[in-house]
Amino acid sequence: MRAVEEQFGLTVNKGRFASIEDAHAVLGPVMHAIAGAVGEHCEVVLHDLSQRDMNHSIYAIVNGHVTGREIGGPSTNLGLEVMKNEAAEHDEFGYPGRTADGRELHCSSVYYRDADGHIIAALCINIDLTPLQTIQNVLAAVLPTSVAPNREREFHARDIATLLDTMIADAIAAVGRPVALMDKADRMAALRMLDELGAFHVKRGVETVAKRLGISKVTAYAYLDQVRTERD
Repeated sequence: MRAVEEQFGLTVNKGRFASIEDAHAVLGPVMHAIAGAVGEHCEVVLHDLSQRDMNHSIYAIVNGHVTGREIGGPSTNLGLEVMKNEAAEHDEFGYPGRTADGRELHCSSVYYRDADGHIIAALCINIDLTPLQTIQNVLAAVLPTSVAPNREREFHARDIATLLDTMIADAIAAVGRPVALMDKADRMAALRMLDELGAFHVKRGVETVAKRLGISKVTAYAYLDQVRTERD
C-alpha cells in the first residue's frame, strides 16, 4: 500500500483513476445513462477533488436544473467533510439532501481515488422528490385517511441547530406540500406552527426559517406579524 493507504492502513478495492480526466472518460457515459434512465428530476454530478478547490469542484453535471448548479460550481458540505478525513470510506447511499429553495432530495455519493489512495473525484446522484411528493399529496386528498399518530411533544437533539431543523421539517411536513409548491397561506401556516413551538426564541431562528421556506427575512417577519395579530 502507498501514501494514504500506508499511513492509515486503508485498503480500497474500487477502481482507481490517474486523473479527473480519466475518471470522466469512464464515468461520463455512466452519468448520462443514470440520468436518462431515472428522468429529468435526477441530477448526476462529477466533482473534481484532485485540486482541493471546493469553491469550483463541479467538473461535469447532467440535469443541473435540479439544484441550479453548473460546471465550475461548488462542493457541498459533505465534500468539505470528506476532505477533513480523507483516509476514511465516505461512500454513502440513499441519504436525504435539500436544495437551496427547500426541495427535498434523495442522494447517493461514491468517491474515487488515485493510485496513491488520495480522493480525486466524487460521483453524486441527486433525485428531486417534488414530483413524487406531489403525486403523494394528490392521492392523500382522495384516499381515505387513517388516524394520525400522536405527535411528539419533545424533541431531543445534539445541538440547537439540529433541533430547529427538526422543527422546521416537521412544520413543512404538517403543511403537507413541498416548499417549492407552497403559497402564502402554506408558509404562514408553517410559521404559525413554528411560533407556537417557540422556534423563534432560537437565535437567528427567523432567518433560518425564511431560508428554508424560500422567502426573504423581511417577508418572514411580515408574515409572522400577521400570524401573531390574527392569533391575538
